[in-house]
Amino acid sequence: MLPSTEKRRPIKPPQRASTGTTPSNHGMEKSKVLVVGGTGFIGRRLVAASLAQGHPTFVLMRPEIGLDVDKLQTLLSFKAKGALLVEASLDDHAGLVAAVRQVDVVVSALSGTNIRSQHKLVEAIKETGNVKRFLPSEFGTDPSRMGHALEPGRAIFDEKMELRRAIEAASIPHTYISANCFAAYFCPNLAQIGTLLPPKDKVRVYGDGNVKVIFVDEDDAATYTIKSLDDPRTLNKTIYLRPPENILSQNDLIAKWEKLSGNVLEKIFIPNDEFLSSMKDMDFGGQIVMGHFYHFFYEGCLSNFDIGEDGAEATLLYPDVAYTRTDDYMKRYL
Repeated sequence: MLPSTEKRRPIKPPQRASTGTTPSNHGMEKSKVLVVGGTGFIGRRLVAASLAQGHPTFVLMRPEIGLDVDKLQTLLSFKAKGALLVEASLDDHAGLVAAVRQVDVVVSALSGTNIRSQHKLVEAIKETGNVKRFLPSEFGTDPSRMGHALEPGRAIFDEKMELRRAIEAASIPHTYISANCFAAYFCPNLAQIGTLLPPKDKVRVYGDGNVKVIFVDEDDAATYTIKSLDDPRTLNKTIYLRPPENILSQNDLIAKWEKLSGNVLEKIFIPNDEFLSSMKDMDFGGQIVMGHFYHFFYEGCLSNFDIGEDGAEATLLYPDVAYTRTDDYMKRYL
């Protein structure tokens, strides 16, 4: 049965008074961090944030990267900024063990096609026994809340949950990051499928356009992630990134762009059943994307729950971070 949009609850505004103060890092030695998948969209931002926050930063350099000139140049730019490149393949257990043995924290930013490969990282971490924190590659929707997800996209959430179970069965200290919607993929295009640029004349609106979605600047996501590494408050918890001013409906997002651009767009409203029926004629990848959009913009899966005791909210933990508002993010596209 499909989830009902009638049962969604509006997100409650954060209550800052309940979080206490940010722990001081004065006199505390920064953890040594290994980033796996460091040349990807979020991975390279994690490397930059780790270096910026003063962590000794290691980046896994997989041998096959030598055939990709752009990724190789990215790795060399990390090296020039002080990162240490550690060569190992995900299929090389001894190499992974040697890499993991050098650090305190492992952060994975492997893409969706490599989610299962993280089990090899788990095995390496189990063998070394020295890792104080492991952050698997999630950075989007909390998979523990997506057991009802539409196929074929549900398989991704199931794989992430399988990995979580392996991490917890091995008693590996961990933190899970739920960064919701990266702004680059959802803000400038006003959540239009098939483009990353702002629409010029018309905009498709999902349902009534009033479901709340959470948009996060990807650089901010990396900053919050790295801040959590040495924080005892985030140990074995899910950290949700919910910048209060970026909890917006699609209508809110469209209105912000219209105000910035001075261009009023024609709205084409897409009812629930019409959206779902359009998925039938799409290929496998298209169905995955459409399923995710359905959960975000019709169901409200990012904002229709309260964070419980097993989680914490990043902007409350780290109020010193001046996060990017969607208005400012979209200005660069004018």
